Amino acid sequence: GTLLAQSWDVELIKRVGEMIGHEMELFNVTLWLAPGMNIHRNPLCGRNFEYYSEDPLLAGMMAAAMTLGVQKVPGCGTTIKHFACNNQEDNRMGSDSILSERALREIYLKGFEIAVKESHPGAVMSSYNKVNGKYVNNSYRLLTQVLRNEWGFDGLVMTDWFATGRKYGDPAHAIASGNDLIMPGSSGTVDDIVKAVSKGIILEEDIKRSAA
Repeated sequence: GTLLAQSWDVELIKRVGEMIGHEMELFNVTLWLAPGMNIHRNPLCGRNFEYYSEDPLLAGMMAAAMTLGVQKVPGCGTTIKHFACNNQEDNRMGSDSILSERALREIYLKGFEIAVKESHPGAVMSSYNKVNGKYVNNSYRLLTQVLRNEWGFDGLVMTDWFATGRKYGDPAHAIASGNDLIMPGSSGTVDDIVKAVSKGIILEEDIKRSAA
């Protein structure tokens, strides 16, 4: 990702994306779990090679171009990730990104905003970490108020793998907050969600919205 971004060539990135889309067809893959587009906040982040840049404009334009290329192939979509503020690999399931509204909007959300508005990706993956004390997968503000209501995202939101384990966020609240798909899913997750509906903690309408 970093190498591609150094080209600053959005038409080239679109061609790469279209090539990936055709490869997805060969493997019968519907959603590509990429592009990763977190900010290069620290050079020690273990997945910086996968992400585009320390600059949110460049990251957003690259992810949008990649998505437009992939989604040029009918039935293929991207999953932009990890939304949001997932800027370290070590302890990313327990880390808490504490930041101001301005830093959040101008740096860490801006690339995602550009990609959503410019390319309409098929899916977004919510991240493991907390933002200002709340797990992103349980953040109604980020997943519904910002992503869907402000930016107009109308695709699928999925969690990162095992992100709603009992230590890392509640699966029922993840659904109510705007995740449509809990990955990889488990019987325990289903039980937790069913119990939450039966107790009135979340609404049946939340489940129907996610299923839709």
